[in-house]
Amino acid sequence: MPTFFGVGIFLTLDRHHRKIFKLAMTTKMKRTVKHMEFLLDNAEAINNDVEELAKVLLARFGLLPRKKDGSAQLHKLLLALYERKKEANRDKTPERAVLPVEEMALHAGIKRQTMYDYLHRWLDLQILKKTSFVSSGKVIIGYELNGTNLESAFRKAEQTLSNHVETSFRIIELLQNEIKKEKLRKELTTQANSSITNSSQSRSSSPEAPEKPDPA
Repeated sequence: MPTFFGVGIFLTLDRHHRKIFKLAMTTKMKRTVKHMEFLLDNAEAINNDVEELAKVLLARFGLLPRKKDGSAQLHKLLLALYERKKEANRDKTPERAVLPVEEMALHAGIKRQTMYDYLHRWLDLQILKKTSFVSSGKVIIGYELNGTNLESAFRKAEQTLSNHVETSFRIIELLQNEIKKEKLRKELTTQANSSITNSSQSRSSSPEAPEKPDPA
């Protein structure tokens, strides 16, 4: 079963829990996201084939196509991004590491628009970063691994997930405190109501003072 981490809470909250909602919607991401999901599959490699390992890596970080009939070969795109990063580091040509979306789509065997649909997850995890450079007088915009190699790029994803979990535990702490406060408020309200009721009953049960006779 995949593990689910999500940002995007849809609840009707009373005034005592609005702080929880506000904190839940706050992340440390450099990018502002309205909704983000991490579906981490507990996949294992059946052999040490490069493509098999690349598929398993993407599955474990939730980057494979989610539809069973998905045709995107995203593992081939990952390998292409890595090769281009190595060439850029070796030849000291940083622009070599950058792939435009059209080229990324070709490596993955999908259409350009479909590539955009998949791309946001890579960016949410900060495995890729957007880069631009000038070539032959034209500005080229594309994406590259967000690190010197695969490990450093996926360490960014590790930090992203860690930040999300850390925020979740802050929400847990805040929730526990709010529950205690709410319980205390109810107890104080109950005590106050009980005190008022007892006072009222005491006044109503007190005998009336006898009337004084009129002076002769």
